[in-house]
Formats: sequence, structure tokens, C-alpha cells
Amino acid sequence: MEPTKSPRVLSERYELSHLVARGGMAEVYLAQDRLLDRPVAVKVLFPELSVDRSFVERFRREAQAAANLSHPNIVPVFDWGEDHSTYYIVMEYVDGRTLSSILRTAGPLHPDRAAEIGADVAGALSYAHRHGVVHRDVKPGNVLITDEGTVKVTDFGIARAVNTEESLTQTGAVMGTATYFSPEQAEGVGVDARSDLYSLGVVLFEMVTGRPPFLGESPVAVASKHVRETPPTPREINPSVPPDFEAIVLKCMAKSPEYRYATGDDLRVDLLRFREGRSVTAATIPPTALHAAAGATQMLGATQALGATQALPAVAPALVEDEEEPPSRTGLYVAVLLLLLAALAVVVVFLGQSLGWWKLSGSAASTFSLPNVVGQTVSSATSRLQGDGLHVTTRSDPSLTQIPPDQVGRTSPSAGTKVHAGERVVLYTGASSNSTTTTTTPLVKVPDFSAQSVTAAKSSLRSLGLTPQVQQSASCTQINLVCSQDPAGGTKVHPGATVTLVTAQQAPTTTTTTQPATVAVPTVRGDAPTQACNILGQYSLVCGGQTNAFSSSVPQGNVVGTAPPAGTQVARQSTVQLVVSEGPPPTVPDFTGDTLTQAQRSAPQGVTVTNPDGTCASSSSFGPSPTITSQNPAPGAPAPADGQVTVSCASSSSTTTRPKL
Repeated sequence: MEPTKSPRVLSERYELSHLVARGGMAEVYLAQDRLLDRPVAVKVLFPELSVDRSFVERFRREAQAAANLSHPNIVPVFDWGEDHSTYYIVMEYVDGRTLSSILRTAGPLHPDRAAEIGADVAGALSYAHRHGVVHRDVKPGNVLITDEGTVKVTDFGIARAVNTEESLTQTGAVMGTATYFSPEQAEGVGVDARSDLYSLGVVLFEMVTGRPPFLGESPVAVASKHVRETPPTPREINPSVPPDFEAIVLKCMAKSPEYRYATGDDLRVDLLRFREGRSVTAATIPPTALHAAAGATQMLGATQALGATQALPAVAPALVEDEEEPPSRTGLYVAVLLLLLAALAVVVVFLGQSLGWWKLSGSAASTFSLPNVVGQTVSSATSRLQGDGLHVTTRSDPSLTQIPPDQVGRTSPSAGTKVHAGERVVLYTGASSNSTTTTTTPLVKVPDFSAQSVTAAKSSLRSLGLTPQVQQSASCTQINLVCSQDPAGGTKVHPGATVTLVTAQQAPTTTTTTQPATVAVPTVRGDAPTQACNILGQYSLVCGGQTNAFSSSVPQGNVVGTAPPAGTQVARQSTVQLVVSEGPPPTVPDFTGDTLTQAQRSAPQGVTVTNPDGTCASSSSFGPSPTITSQNPAPGAPAPADGQVTVSCASSSSTTTRPKL
């Protein structure tokens, strides 16, 4: 039978259980923190990265910066360290799935759910940006969704430790990174917070379409498309994507950073406005292709930084005169050049017209204020706006209860907004109550959420296009569990209808904040005294003085134990003494034949000789003193933890004192 393999333990604290993920930089293990007795996720760097001292230093700085981020949508970093040239970071273990695995198994998400996830990610990014941390690797694999529907973003700042060239040339890791690159990352120039928002725009695109905007045979090809090509619109792939959501995605993916959202908070607000059915600020689609030409010239040099052997298609060399060619072929080159220029001009004209950069002759100025058509009939408003060169879409808004179904209640963008020809305008009308509307609009079946989590129920309702509302009732007994709902499960309702979830009342604030009167003394054995005092402070205990004790298992200077011992229930703010190791105990000498005074003088440091039975005391001021005949521990044994060696004596009349060497 093969011997059982012992688990791998890092720094004598983190016991690795099993591999849960593998990326381009490291492997992630589920582990147990022996000190705090809790599950954690430990990311262990690949050995080939650990030998690069400059990378390790960058990694240390970024791990420290990420450890300072405390946000409900950010996976916190607890610790980082090194064990026998193995570098690792310790993070909160999130019991859930990555967004990438959800998209692989479930396909495209409902736009409302995608907006909800995107808003949480944008909030996490904005918080990190305010603290000077740019993520640099926003992708579905770094977004975790818990079983309760909570969104958590991981790997903050870690990508900064790897330069652009490494991230594009590392085998097995490049595709996932290049797919979500911002143009400035692909060009190898400086990045900022807006680069993260571009990557989040790519993630939003994939959430509602089921695929990223750019695909290619190599990372360099994909990175090149981010710089040079205009992305397809989400509605080209999934026509059910609402125009407002599409506008948000395209604004995030603008080629030039100045055309994107300025901050993550701005993007978060727009996504929440979309979920609430209000007009969004991204209604004007940014000219995503306008800046590709400028980026293409930089990309020629950037391909070298990308570590690629293939360059972009070289058009310019075809325009240079070849000195070795016969002069008779010059006319052919001129003809080819003219044909290329003519084809380019046709492409630019039609592309510009389709994106609304200009109108054909006879049209008005390309940019103008959107007229106010609120209150007009749909047909009249549509005719007016189409006459201005705008594309018109009509949607029903159930919240416009006082507006007839054939009348415009609001527009997106709103009246007065600067728009350009070719842009899409959404006309929102009131919900129809007649039979015609009910037969053309499919009803939604409300699920039964009995005894389910309120958080999960809310997420499910939003994914179905319904509006959740939570109500507390004294008749319910369990907090955050649905005990009843209105309408009941199985009922069919119109899209956008409100479903009330009833749960137990929250306990009063004073009750929830009351702490237990006592706390168990934590285990700090093996920690340095400073670290032990910090842990005691986390448990509302006061670090007191120190005593010393020998220990063969705990290094000198570290904590052996506490007084009271670990696990003892004590009142909060109680003082706990630390027992610090003096290293391995000394060997007990042979004291037999010595007087008590001689033994006490010759005892090594840390050993105290005592005579509890009093037999070593002299009975007279005259005559020889009694000598030691027995001792505990025996000679040659390790000294006890307290250093006490007890001896017994007999008078010289009954023993013969042996000479001391």
C-alpha cells in the first residue's frame, strides 16, 4: 500500500486542498487557513515567474495595493508571501462560478441581468480607480458570481506586474487577455481607468451576444482589430438587444479614451438608468471607427512590442517606386494607385453615411438639436424625425400609465440633445390596455419562490424582465427567505410587472450590533509577538506582558502560547499575556554530589534548582552541608518548560561526596 501523501502547506499556515483554476500567471487552490480556521483561495505563481526578481517585486507592490481595496464587489486580498521560492497571494474564497463559465453553459444573458452585473463591476472598478489601482485585465474569467447572485471582481492590479509583450506572447494565456484589450493596451502605450471601461464594454457585449466582438487566429490579430476595426453592433448579432444598452456598449468601446465614460461611476449610473427604463446619456453613439486610422499608423511599431512575427498588411510599400522595374511599368503602378484611392473614397463615403458622420448633398447640417415630439402621435413623430435623417424605433413603457399607446410619452435621447444624421431615436409610448396589445406581447410566467433566497429571487425576476419589490412582514420567521409572494407562482403577467416578495422583518439595529459579552482567546502559537497582538486586537482583547518558556517546536522569539490558554472564554477587552519561546530547552546537568548552593551557582541559564522537601538545608552552622542524592529531571534530560529542577539531599554522614571534575 502506498503511503498517504501529506497535504502541501505554505508558510506552515495555508494547507492546500485542491486545484480550482489555472491561468496565465498562476494556479489557484482552495486552501484552509490553519490560524484563523477558514477557507481561502491561494494563488501560487508559476516557477518560471518566481525566478524573475523584478517581476516578483512588481507583484509584491501590486498585491499590497490590492490588499488595501475594501469593497463589497471586490475579492479582498488577505495576505501574500514566499515559501521556499514559491510566491503566493491569499484571497477570500468565493463560493460561486466565473462569468465566463456561466456564459459557456447558459449562453447570452438578458440585457437587464447583464446591466446589473455590469453596474456592480463598474462600481468596483470606480472604487479601485479612486485608490490608484487600474485593473488592466477585466474579463469574464475575473468576474465571480456567488450562488446568491453577488458580483465579485478579482485579480485587481495583478496584471500590472506583467508587461504587454509578456501578456501577448505567453503560451496558453494570451487569447483570453487580447480578446478584451483596449486599443491603447494593444498599441503598448499608457493605460488609465478608461482602459478598464473599454474592457468592461467588451464583457457587456459578450454577455448579451454570447461572443466577443473581435475574433482571430492569433492574439496579435485580435489586438490589431481592437485598434483598426469598427466592432459590430450587439443588435447585428442579437436583434433583441435594446438600443439603449447597445449605445452604452458602443460608448465603452470607443477607440479614443476621451469618447468613453470618464469614470466607472458614470458607466454604473447609465446602466442603472437603463434597468429603470430611463433614457441613458450614451444615446449618442460615439464614432468608434473615426480614430482607427490614427491608431493603425502606431500599430506598425506596436507589432514589434507585441512580439509578433507577422506585421499588419503593408499598403505603403506598394506605393513606392521600385528602381529595378522597367520605366514602362510606371503607368501600371499609377493606375493601381488610382483604383485603390477610388475604392478607399467609396468605402469612406458609405461608411461615413451609415454611421451618420455626414449627410448626402441636399441634407441639413450633420449635427442638430433633437426636436421635441412628446405629445405627438407616433406616426407624426416618426415622419418628422425620419425627415431629419434619423432612425426611429418605438417601444412601450408600462410606467407611462397616462399616455395612450399611439402617443409619444418620452424620447431617448431627450429633446434638445445634440444628434447627428443616421442616429437612432427611441420613442416611448404608453402601455396599451386593449386586447390587441395583450395578444401581441407575450406574457411572463412568474416562478414560485417559496423558501428561496430573496436575493436570488430578485435576480431571477430581473432576468425575466419583471420588477422585484421586497416587503417585510411580522408573520414570516426567516430573514432573507421568501415566505409568500404576490402574484403567486405560476401566474402570467405582462413584462415589467411588479412582483412582491414577502420576507421576515429585519431585527432592530441595536440588536444586530450587540456583541457577545465573552470571546474565545484565539490561537496565536507560532506568530511573532506583534502579529499575535494584532490578532488579539481583532478579537477585542488587550495584549499584555510577555513571559518566556522553552520550546523545541516554536522558534526563539515567536509565541508559544497565551495566558489564559487558547480557547478560553474571557470577557471582551480582557488582557491576555503572551508566552514567548526561548528556543530549545538546555540539557539538565548532573547535580548529584553537589550541595544546594553549588548546584544553584553552576546551573545554566534558564535552569533553576529547587529543594521543595527541605532536605538540602544545613541542620547546623558547623559541619558539612548535605549533598544532592537525586534530581528530577534526570541528568542529560531536556530542561522542563519552566526550567525547574527539583533535588533531594542527604547528610554527608550517610553519603560520600564524589569529586567534581
